[in-house]
Amino acid sequence: MKGSRLVPHCKRRHLSKLFSLFQSRRTLHTATVTDYLQVTSDDLENERKRIDFNALFKSCTKLQHVKCAHTLVVVSGRFKDNLLSSKIVNLYSQHGDVSLAWWTFHHLPNKDVYTWNSMAFAYVSHGRFREALGCFNQFFSTSGLRPDFYSFPPVVKACGDLLDGKKIHCLVLKLGFEWDVFVAASLVHMYSRFGLVGDARKLFDDMPARDRGSWNAMISGYCQNGNAAEALDITDEMRLEGVKMDAITVASVLPVCAQVGDILSGKLIHLYVIKHGLEFELFVSNALINMYAKFGSLGHVQKVFGQMVVRDIVSWNSIIAAYEQNNNPVTAHLLFHKMQEARVQPDLLTLVSLASIVAQLNDHRNSRSVHGFVMRKGWFMEYIIIGNAVVDMYAKIGNLDSARAVFGGLPIKDVVSWNTLITGYAQNGLASEAIEVYLLMEEHEEIIPNQGTWVSILPAYSHVGALQQGMRIHGQVIKNCLYSDVFVGTCLIDMYGKCGKLDDAISLFYQVPRKNSVPWNAMISCYGVHGDGEKALELFREMRAERVQPDHITFVSLLSACSHSGLVSDAQWCFNMMEEEYGIKPSLKHYGCMVDLFGRAGELEMAFNFIKTMPIQPDASAWGALLNACRIHGNIELGKHASERLFEVDSENVGYYVLLSNIYANVGKWEGVDDVRSLAKDRGLRKNPGWSSIILNNKVDVFYTGNQTHPKCEEIYRELRDLTSKIKTIGYVPDLCFVLQDVEEDEKEHILMGHSERLAIAYGIISTSPKTPIRIFKNLRVCGDCHTVTKFISIITEREIIVRDSSRFHHFKGGTCSCGDYW
Repeated sequence: MKGSRLVPHCKRRHLSKLFSLFQSRRTLHTATVTDYLQVTSDDLENERKRIDFNALFKSCTKLQHVKCAHTLVVVSGRFKDNLLSSKIVNLYSQHGDVSLAWWTFHHLPNKDVYTWNSMAFAYVSHGRFREALGCFNQFFSTSGLRPDFYSFPPVVKACGDLLDGKKIHCLVLKLGFEWDVFVAASLVHMYSRFGLVGDARKLFDDMPARDRGSWNAMISGYCQNGNAAEALDITDEMRLEGVKMDAITVASVLPVCAQVGDILSGKLIHLYVIKHGLEFELFVSNALINMYAKFGSLGHVQKVFGQMVVRDIVSWNSIIAAYEQNNNPVTAHLLFHKMQEARVQPDLLTLVSLASIVAQLNDHRNSRSVHGFVMRKGWFMEYIIIGNAVVDMYAKIGNLDSARAVFGGLPIKDVVSWNTLITGYAQNGLASEAIEVYLLMEEHEEIIPNQGTWVSILPAYSHVGALQQGMRIHGQVIKNCLYSDVFVGTCLIDMYGKCGKLDDAISLFYQVPRKNSVPWNAMISCYGVHGDGEKALELFREMRAERVQPDHITFVSLLSACSHSGLVSDAQWCFNMMEEEYGIKPSLKHYGCMVDLFGRAGELEMAFNFIKTMPIQPDASAWGALLNACRIHGNIELGKHASERLFEVDSENVGYYVLLSNIYANVGKWEGVDDVRSLAKDRGLRKNPGWSSIILNNKVDVFYTGNQTHPKCEEIYRELRDLTSKIKTIGYVPDLCFVLQDVEEDEKEHILMGHSERLAIAYGIISTSPKTPIRIFKNLRVCGDCHTVTKFISIITEREIIVRDSSRFHHFKGGTCSCGDYW
């Protein structure tokens, strides 16, 4: 009578309605609840023989229907029927109530194999894998029944670790089910899931017969473990054996085509999809959108999406992400609004894409909207991925305070969370803060650094010139076997290059994979900042010889290298080749490099005419390069015109006011200097103070111009006076025009001696062994007089002095500089 407890839950109107659903189905009567509950035992016996329970079960579309059907089974006396009760277990599971499924299963007096299989399957279907294994173990150890081949696939899926999986595999072998196609396929899945794709392949190869599900299991195993080439190879084997691909095969293989960059195979599979009518399968169309998105083929993406008859949330997320990941945030944002018009509710992944879209659009207002929506949904507490996306969004729009606040509020932080914040600081020029966060991360032993960590922190160490710390990271990279990773390797090349160790950067370049443009770009850039444009061009020719496709960054690096070396004709050759040979349209960065090139070479009219003929509106980089050239070559009139245009497009950059002020100061027009400084002051702008740093014994010492606070201040100035006296005897004459203040000449010489780079060099000399190299890092351009002084100091101290300023390296040795006095 325990089963009768369910009767009160079945309302009359529901049961009557349910019965009416079955009236047209064979022999089911239209009696009321009371009729069924008050019939005599003879009538009940006759009635239960006439009820078509199969039709009844098929018509259950809600949990309430299942409860009514269950009640009918109980009151008709059929609750001891294993087949019917097992179907009730399955129905409860299908409608989301595993507890009632278990209750039904538990009260069956004589359970058969089908009943046990149904309960195990119900647990697995709802991700309750521990209960599924417990159910199977109880079945095998207490029921006295022998499992069949239907028993194993769900329980193999439930295995939470390899040990459980191997135990089940042993049992399969013991009972002789290893060659059953379903059991073998489930074992292939299991071993692939634990990364043992070799064991999975051996099982697959030993199978006497394979169906399409077996092939799909092996293909999926390769895909899960990143074996893209093997996945494509086995797909070809499958077709050669005459087994046709189905929707599952296609959905598994399409991402692999994108992974290996094989668009031809992807298009051939798309052709197969159309030929066999698989394009109407929703998840196949979604997979096609994702594949074409990875190739940047947005036209194909739009065509597939437009031909879809039915679209779900995955379809919308896929096409929004396609445009977002291909740097088309405007269209992505428009598609998000169309999704809302279609009354499709955004989910977690929609918001992840939307956060990136807002960041690309630099949309501060909507960034708050995204943050607020996520908070209202409570997703920060449940899903770490959305927390990381919001931190990244704030960092990319430069709102580091909000990024740090969201990061601090995340209930759980994984390695991606830390990497995101480190990258945010580094990309916003806050290298010290990035390093601080990395050191904080190291205190959390449960967080294991990965590829993303090294790619995040190495640029920060490069920025501050922290060679020793960068080398320590290099050691950890080797220890973790990531030295062959192209992105980590590229960051190491960049770090060594920007820390002045060009030979180490070159050595590392030839050790990393060089199949794409990324490491080539880094090495060309290193040659550029070291002033060796000829070697940059030579490396570019080597890149072309190896048939590596250059990208827009390659040409920015090349043009910049040519600019620092005065290679005007070579730069023009590169600029023309970019579009004519490679179809890369010049961006504002490329135009800015060309203006800088002409300006440094003294071709101010050519630079100005180049700006006037640009097919796109010049930005601050072009006008800023012209203004800097006017400062170098003392052209006040053109400089004034350039500054007017510059302040129209960027009036908030104090550096441009300093440039114009220096132009006036160089020719002694102090009224102009005062006017420019007043203009900057009225706009609330302050000049960033010049500083130079030196790293000794893992300690960074920073010097500002005229610094008097260093503990060794007296020794430093005594050394400077001694050095100045010595270099004057071998030809040094102070160039007072580099003092941009209206003071007496003896005061100007004193100001020059207190420049930050000289203080750092003097400190390096008194703090290191004789004749050892000194490395200095400066946040601004080295002034002309300091450049001359450093050449003389390199003679009398017999040292190599390496100075990295805001744009390049200067290697001083034996009275010469690597820049050839062209900077």
